[in-house]
Amino acid sequence: MSTAELTKIASQVRRDIVRMVHAQQSGHPGGSLGCTDFLTALYFKIMKFDTNFSMDGKNEDLFFLSNGHISPVFYSVLSRAGYFDVKELASFRKINSRLQGHPTTHEGLPGIRIASGSLGQGMSVAIGAALSKKYNGDERIVYSLHGDGELQEGQNWEAIMFAAHNKVDNYIATVDVNGQQIDGPLSKVLNLDNLEEKFKAFHWTVLHMDGHHMEEIVATLEKAKGLTGKGKPVVILMKTTMGKGVDFMETGHEWHGIAPNDEQLANALTQLEETLGDY
Repeated sequence: MSTAELTKIASQVRRDIVRMVHAQQSGHPGGSLGCTDFLTALYFKIMKFDTNFSMDGKNEDLFFLSNGHISPVFYSVLSRAGYFDVKELASFRKINSRLQGHPTTHEGLPGIRIASGSLGQGMSVAIGAALSKKYNGDERIVYSLHGDGELQEGQNWEAIMFAAHNKVDNYIATVDVNGQQIDGPLSKVLNLDNLEEKFKAFHWTVLHMDGHHMEEIVATLEKAKGLTGKGKPVVILMKTTMGKGVDFMETGHEWHGIAPNDEQLANALTQLEETLGDY
């Protein structure tokens, strides 16, 4: 699939996000919009997977969403990739829906491998899955996504240390570096300083990419795949803008977890091309 085709899919995913959050007046649009290009490239270009979903994931690439509050983008991408009917997006955050505010497993939504409401745990799970693949001779790759604010959780650094020590080299983690969290800029809440130096000190291979440049995203993910199997886990530090694609949401942390009203939704939709048909 070409980068132009991926960009068209990403535009539709962004439409899905703002419509889903608006419909229930609840959800997290900012980070979802910021990670849209990455997840579109991952699912429509990079990963090898089977939409005939099974939890064991044998002989296919696996993805774990650790910052589970950005579920709108995850649900949209999964549905557009064929895991379940796109029309189900209309049930987002409704009572008894499979599409809850944070991904859950008890309702059996295809594509969801872990419940990820509590931040800081996804890397540990992903590393476990990657080790399982190594032990079972499965050569596919495990991917995960994390928020930069999420790395304030100490469990991540235990996992980062563990992965390097155990040479979990079939694992590619991506960190959404948008510099924002629910209470404000990371630099004011709890500064993470230089993430590249931190990961290198923990003996990871570190890459950087612009999370809104589709060609660069694809090229960096392909490069990361080429660096697996070399004795080190790989992390991609992905620079993004929270709320990307909707100009009034690209202002800072304010749109982390609030929904657009009717007027704001209409404004947002004028900025996002409908390319695959709304649900």
